[in-house]
Amino acid sequence: MKQRIAHIALVVEDYDEAIKFYTEKLNFILIEDTPLSETKRWVLLKPSGSDGCCLLFAKAANTEQQTRIGNQTGGRVFLFLYTDDFKRDHTNMMAKGIEFVRTPVKEEYGTVAVFKDLYGNLWDLIEPSNKQLL
Repeated sequence: MKQRIAHIALVVEDYDEAIKFYTEKLNFILIEDTPLSETKRWVLLKPSGSDGCCLLFAKAANTEQQTRIGNQTGGRVFLFLYTDDFKRDHTNMMAKGIEFVRTPVKEEYGTVAVFKDLYGNLWDLIEPSNKQLL
């Protein structure tokens, strides 16, 4: 049997502002942006150089979903962005105004810092010690 996680839904307030943030600030690549109705789109993005899981932007459709924007995990780190060069990416992200809420530290598993996306979701930026994880 072969399985994989293809997409992770990220609840967003607005498709276009989310696309702009992820492509311009995090250097993600827009894979697809297909209208499904007047209010719903199929929007997929992936990190540059990745051939794995993509983010699927899901625009909040009701009040309950709007309460989850930026807090899908109750304040815990939600997503993990692996890099082959922590210093390069951390420097670039800081220059683009990305807010880091935890400073870089070296852990047994690699170098890591926590940043916020445009809605406040927490991400780990990680350069793993084990390069096979990339």
